[in-house]
Parts: sequence; C-alpha cells; structure tokens
Amino acid sequence: MNQQQFENFTASSLYCEKCKAAMPVRERLLLVLPDKEIFDYLCTECGTSVGRREITAGEKLLAQTTAARRPRRSVARHN
Repeated sequence: MNQQQFENFTASSLYCEKCKAAMPVRERLLLVLPDKEIFDYLCTECGTSVGRREITAGEKLLAQTTAARRPRRSVARHN
C-alpha cells in the first residue's frame, strides 16, 4: 500500500462530547503560519470544537502537485 495514499485525511464525522454521538463536522481555518495551516473541526449540530488538523507547507505543496497531475474528467453533454 502506498504511504502517500493516506497522508491527507479530512474527517467527515467525529465524536462530539456534547451531542454524545458521532456527528458530521465542518472544517474551519483557524490559523495560518509560515510553515503550516491549522484547521478546527466543528460539530455541525452544536458548533463545539471536536478536533484539529494541521497541514504543513510541504504537505500542501504535495497535495497541489498531485491534484495538478490528475487527468481532468470530461463532462458529457446530453442534448
């Protein structure tokens, strides 16, 4: 298995202590530093912070480079 395959996870749901359940989350940019960006995960039901994610400058550059290399999907038009 390729190590890069799982480097950049983005959570779609996390456990919320206040709601006492796994809840959908939204990601909010919390802080931008020269070497990394810090994101906060917020419960979509109550707004409680349930986690954080840091992206280093190197990881961000790698993600952008990988995305640029992916072939674009052509959109079929139906008339």
